[in-house]
Amino acid sequence: MTTPWPRAWGSSSGSAVIRRNPEDFCVSEQLSFEPSGDGEHSFLYLQKRQLNSMQLVQKVSDLSGVAQRHIGISGLKDRNAVTRQWLSVGMAGRVEPNWGTLESDGDVQVLAVARHSRKLRRGVHRGNHFTLVLRELKGDRAALEQRLQTLRDEGVPNYFGEQRFGRNGSTLEQAERWMRSGRRISREKRSLYFSALRAHVFNRLLAIGVESGDWNKIQSGSVCVLNGTRGFFTCDEPNDDIRSRTSRGDIHPGLPLWGRSPSDTDLAFNDTQLACVAQYRTVCDFLEESGLDLAWRPARMVPDDFCWQFCDDSSLRLDFVLGAGSYATALLAEFVQYKEGHTQRGIGSE
Repeated sequence: MTTPWPRAWGSSSGSAVIRRNPEDFCVSEQLSFEPSGDGEHSFLYLQKRQLNSMQLVQKVSDLSGVAQRHIGISGLKDRNAVTRQWLSVGMAGRVEPNWGTLESDGDVQVLAVARHSRKLRRGVHRGNHFTLVLRELKGDRAALEQRLQTLRDEGVPNYFGEQRFGRNGSTLEQAERWMRSGRRISREKRSLYFSALRAHVFNRLLAIGVESGDWNKIQSGSVCVLNGTRGFFTCDEPNDDIRSRTSRGDIHPGLPLWGRSPSDTDLAFNDTQLACVAQYRTVCDFLEESGLDLAWRPARMVPDDFCWQFCDDSSLRLDFVLGAGSYATALLAEFVQYKEGHTQRGIGSE
């Protein structure tokens, strides 16, 4: 099911079914560095099928005897998919097991093993390569082609996917109840709930930009996020160079992932955005009081190496790369009305 957020490029060009089977949704994580070859952490590049990332972590923990808190991952990947991702396992003082044992159930393949000096941290991968097959594709071929070219050249709003909020928004609802209750929960749930709350505020602010038509524009006082990095700067007044870099995709308008901001940081919001922040003041205050620091996320995502192939069986193959934290479903939602071909839903790719 697609998200209810407003779309930048109008109504969808057609309809399709995604994830008819796991092989229709393939994701390969791309690290931003090479393991050094030395160190106390084993780095595993694993392919999984119909497992979510935490189930994979559990398998690695069971085999190695290493507690899950000492196993690092950079991003979460879908369950109903074939995905490749890196894990790190802190092996200090331990005998390394035969990692090939992970393949015994047939749902995991060990693609590479290396050593590194540091634990893998969340969000350090460069991006994800997607190969998707859309089935039962319907719509005018010329209109579909035109929309694909628009997505390739202009990008789409960088919404968090519905996976971030749980099935039918269940994770977000639980996060809001937890925020009101003040009860103690596990570290893992805290992280999950904080992420859902921040993502919801971000999506609401982005939706305002989409509705006004300036979601992809740099304006006076805008925060500019450097493409492919976490670097950013504030643009006092856009000039020809800023506009050219924005057009090329070197920089993107940024929106906040809410948290405590430095005293010298001024959030340049328009009246509609300020009204949105006021509506979510309780959530924003909670995130600040919980000690989260302000971060910035691009409001726009432009797929890299984007290509497509129409097939004779009414299917379409898409290949593209998205930066870490961006959702393929946000791209698909600007293309067609899609429905899931499988009832089991997992955690979205990050």
